[in-house]
Amino acid sequence: MTISKFVFLLLFQFSLVFDQSLESPKASPRIKSQQKNKSFKRPTAANIILKSTDGGQTWQDISEGLPENLQADSFIEKDSELYIRAGNGIYHNKPNSQAPFWRKEIYPDQPSSIVPGSTAIFAYNYGGQFLQRINGTSLWLPMLTNFPTRQARTVFENGSTVFIGCDSGLFKSTDGGKIWRQVYTGGRVMKLVAADGVLMATSQSGILRSADDGENWDNVINEGGIGIAIERIKGGFAAITYNTASETRRVRVSYDGGKIWQPIDGGLPASLSIASIIQFGEYFLCGHPTGIFRSSDKGKTWTLLLPSIESKVFDLSVSGNVIYAMPKNGGC
Repeated sequence: MTISKFVFLLLFQFSLVFDQSLESPKASPRIKSQQKNKSFKRPTAANIILKSTDGGQTWQDISEGLPENLQADSFIEKDSELYIRAGNGIYHNKPNSQAPFWRKEIYPDQPSSIVPGSTAIFAYNYGGQFLQRINGTSLWLPMLTNFPTRQARTVFENGSTVFIGCDSGLFKSTDGGKIWRQVYTGGRVMKLVAADGVLMATSQSGILRSADDGENWDNVINEGGIGIAIERIKGGFAAITYNTASETRRVRVSYDGGKIWQPIDGGLPASLSIASIIQFGEYFLCGHPTGIFRSSDKGKTWTLLLPSIESKVFDLSVSGNVIYAMPKNGGC
């Protein structure tokens, strides 16, 4: 057989194989993978933030759009918009949008906390750097640059007065943060609320009260431990403190401007990790290690509405007709 005939036969056999492959094609592994990807559903975040519009009877997971397995630290609501802080990031959501949507905020520093102000959102860190989100924009600008110390724990606006709680006490400014005066020197101050001319604060020694715009403070709940939470309720305040004698967290309410307090935790299982207490309509709701409890009789009896998720404790907040709940480690 000549070389030319041999080459011809090879080409002829190759053309037959090629034609057969065209007539009955088989999907390659790559195409299978692509076909598989068409039905592949991207994992979505779950159980990072929940909401209820029926008083806590049912709950909707609104975590979709957040990074999966996000370890959220805290959240706040301002003007019907949600902000979640996780690590060195802040995620922003507009609940009234057609679909769940979360956007990561761009800012010039790494805040460790966020709080709602009377006119804007504040972000700050323990080192004493403060940012303010300009309303109607996505801009975060430095503020309160004249604050004289560090170890910041909270920022609170009360009208034109600004308070900053830190490890060494509480500072006050009445001129937009240009000049600061220390108005409390008894140790750490973590959170403030105001109602009807009275200021209340959680502190290293329990719950503090001021009736003169923060100039003087009285320790109205002092059980050996720190103040965990302070919230406004209808006609008064609700507080969570740590009692060193019972080694539990106690829940109390006051209806006389924070002077006298009554316990409302008799129907709750005793715990070291009760995290939050809020009022929604005529209901009280409590974030407890067992789950979310609700009381319809001002704390005499409690009913478990939602069991805990992964042994976490719910941090609760209310805005209008919506209750928000974030499961967190440790109940802090």
